[in-house]
Amino acid sequence: MSTVAVPAPGEGWRKLDKRTLLVTAAVMSGVACGAGVPTVIGLAGGMGLGRALAWVLPPALLLIAGGTGADYIRWRRTRYRTGPDRAELHTGLFLVKRRSLGRERIRTVDLTANLLLRILGLVKVRIGTGEQTGGESTLELDPVTRAEGERLRTELLDRTPSDAADGAHRDGMLASLDPRWIRYAPLSFVAPLLGGAAAGGVMQVGEWFGVQHEVLVWIGDRFRGTSIVVMIVVLLAAALLAGVVGSLGLWVEMWWNYRLEREPGGTLRVRRGLFTSRSVSIEERRLRGVELVEPLGVRLVGAARVDAVATGIAQDDDDKHTDLKTLLPAAPRALADEVAARVLRETTSPTSTARLTPHPLAARGRRLRWAVGSALVPVLVLVVLGLLVTDVLLPIAAGCAVVLVPIAVALALDAYRNLGHGLSGGYLVARSGTVRRSTVVLQRGGVVGWTVKQSYFQRRAGLVTLTATTAAGEGGYHVYDVGAGEGVAFAAEAVPGLLEPFLEE
Repeated sequence: MSTVAVPAPGEGWRKLDKRTLLVTAAVMSGVACGAGVPTVIGLAGGMGLGRALAWVLPPALLLIAGGTGADYIRWRRTRYRTGPDRAELHTGLFLVKRRSLGRERIRTVDLTANLLLRILGLVKVRIGTGEQTGGESTLELDPVTRAEGERLRTELLDRTPSDAADGAHRDGMLASLDPRWIRYAPLSFVAPLLGGAAAGGVMQVGEWFGVQHEVLVWIGDRFRGTSIVVMIVVLLAAALLAGVVGSLGLWVEMWWNYRLEREPGGTLRVRRGLFTSRSVSIEERRLRGVELVEPLGVRLVGAARVDAVATGIAQDDDDKHTDLKTLLPAAPRALADEVAARVLRETTSPTSTARLTPHPLAARGRRLRWAVGSALVPVLVLVVLGLLVTDVLLPIAAGCAVVLVPIAVALALDAYRNLGHGLSGGYLVARSGTVRRSTVVLQRGGVVGWTVKQSYFQRRAGLVTLTATTAAGEGGYHVYDVGAGEGVAFAAEAVPGLLEPFLEE
């Protein structure tokens, strides 16, 4: 990041679209209505509707006018331009900000448009270097016309066409939406979370309107004469049903119109979104591999998603639920392997063809001990409370032991079966996990270092954990609980010359 002198007016500078004022006015009106309507309802009972409106309308109008006026100043004071060497943005009134990014450092040009922006034909453009340094490495243009956004994306990501874009790996569509994939949405952990949020939302709204007690009484009347166990089961089922519906709606909003394309010059582009459209571009020269992710519920029905392992992918702070590295949502496993191969420009994907070496039995013992110990903690707590407080908790403790211990053992055995590592051509492959099984395919040339960790218990078992350090993705990918000698030999073979200077004969 560097600053430049303010150039003379008119030297290729452009302004944001003036319709940003209309967008701001609409947003502030929504905020005013959201805060004003409950206030009017609350005041109307004591002073009448007319007086309540007289109290609420002036502040609401002031809020709308103030927000729109502030955005007008931002619009007047913001300008940008792109030259052969730099992209520049100047903004601010009292605190003037002048930002400049070198063209060779720009790694991402992402376009986002919510429903209101889409109606007006506008988009928000985020130009970034991919560095994790916050706004200092990002230029945000909010908003410009869609045509201008596409021009900026094409111009700033323009690269020399890749020689590899031929034959079976030509440019074009790599994957597109299949509506049948929606059946995988309720199998993720999002469904129970949304169910809990829905239950909490009902109680919160009841508190806002002062009817929370009435809601609880109504629920109690519905289950009058039934046991507490039945009531809990029914309420949990209702919350889960709400979560399933919510997960389906969230999937549709996030993945509708999904397309994965390879553009001329070697850029992968993901486009998706129903109400909020998103366009994410990843240069293939920044790609260091892929990650095949299989959450437990999705894996049980033979599906997986594909994430990119690339440098310069930064999470959008304004859109926390958006995962910018996802190339393919949960889809049939065979298709996920096929898309991974297309992305890597391989005839077959290492995620399906690599022969993975199993890990020693000592790794299984470690997982069994951890799993059973974790399952017995709540059981022991209930036993202690049952002995000290009430013996009613002792049967509950026995029930928890009967349920939790077999589940823990099954998950531990599955986690051990999923451990594996190997080499496939120019790639290092590592797999681990049970609730979230992950298979990482990492370019061997992208590994810049190795970290070898060995705890006291691992040392007694003859195991180590290897971490392949890379500048891409999470920064490091693990090979858990591999035999000490075998792990060191694997690291040395994967990236020759990197580990040998630190080994003793």
